[in-house]
Amino acid sequence: MTEKKKKVAYTDEELNEFRQIIMDKLDKAREDLRLLTEAYTNHSEHGTNDTSPTFKVLEEGQQVLSKEENSRLAARQTRFIKNLENALLRIDNKTYGICRVTGKLIGKERLRAVPHATLSIDAKLKQSSPKISN
Repeated sequence: MTEKKKKVAYTDEELNEFRQIIMDKLDKAREDLRLLTEAYTNHSEHGTNDTSPTFKVLEEGQQVLSKEENSRLAARQTRFIKNLENALLRIDNKTYGICRVTGKLIGKERLRAVPHATLSIDAKLKQSSPKISN
């Protein structure tokens, strides 16, 4: 009786599919980051703020809050881009899609939804579940 060989890595064809998904997400993420950065650095303004009345304190306060929020979103987007770039490196060295906890393949459905994932669903659930102590 021959034992069915368990798959331990994705094929080059499968890795190329994931590479394309990641590249598409990277393009969008970089464009989103550009827009966020532009929004909080005011590069898109045409210099008319200098001539506007300064008595609009509430509007100015809202602008400061928006800039801070855009800055936080930009930082988050930067981390996302880095995670996607790291996923491309894992594709290059053929370790993409292997759970860093269990060593088993991460499901294709999960990788299509979260292409930078490094944990299988099981490992992620165990990581996030509360520990019960006696």
